[in-house]
Amino acid sequence: MMPSYFFAHGAPSLVLENNEYTDLLKKFAASAPKPKAIVLFSAHYEQSTQSIGAADKYGTIYDFGGFQDELYQMTYPAPGNRALSNQVADLFAKHGIDSVLDEERGLDHGAWAVLKLIYPDADIPVVALSVNRYLTNEQQYRIGQALGELREQDVLIIGSGGTVHNLRRLNWRGEGIDEWAASFDNWLQEKLEAWDTEALFRYGEEAPYAAEAVPTNEHFIPLLLAMGTGDKNRQAELLHRSYQYGNLSLSCWKFN
Repeated sequence: MMPSYFFAHGAPSLVLENNEYTDLLKKFAASAPKPKAIVLFSAHYEQSTQSIGAADKYGTIYDFGGFQDELYQMTYPAPGNRALSNQVADLFAKHGIDSVLDEERGLDHGAWAVLKLIYPDADIPVVALSVNRYLTNEQQYRIGQALGELREQDVLIIGSGGTVHNLRRLNWRGEGIDEWAASFDNWLQEKLEAWDTEALFRYGEEAPYAAEAVPTNEHFIPLLLAMGTGDKNRQAELLHRSYQYGNLSLSCWKFN
């Protein structure tokens, strides 16, 4: 069974960086079976109704400003897979989740910056999926759970976001790791490894410094979605965690 993953995508400039985290992403393809397709939830694809990418070939969205000129020259023309898009829609319908196909939208930086590091040739079909910040945490998990059987068909499911993502609290001098960020992530690690969904669904009330770590939830949602796809086996493994600017977490979780 193909594992699912959560990848933090940090800033758009991640794709240009060389550090331990980008090294992990660049070596990912060599350490894992090549999937027949990728289903990816991005924190930057927000819709009130669950949307499913159904483009023949994706355009590249530059949904950021003020970064290096080189980023605006990058493309990631991944092919779509209409049959898989339809299958995803059928799985959602089976689980009572309304969805729509989107033939127009390209890949935002939450998708292409990560994928370009992992599979730079853009030769694996992609189905991009939206997130909805207004659902409950349990509903987010159930959306992921609805897609779990795709893992048995060599489909790689990715959630792209960030566990600690508070741009107002960034320490631009980047000295050390803020205690509040590490405290939140340590709590999160404990609950994920124990597969304590009851606590995770209530992270806003139970986790230390939750308001600081997750001021808005769109970046946290992909973690719950990816976790939900692993509900059958319930095994979570932290592959990497580091920080930029004091508290912007770069983490990778594997769900077996």
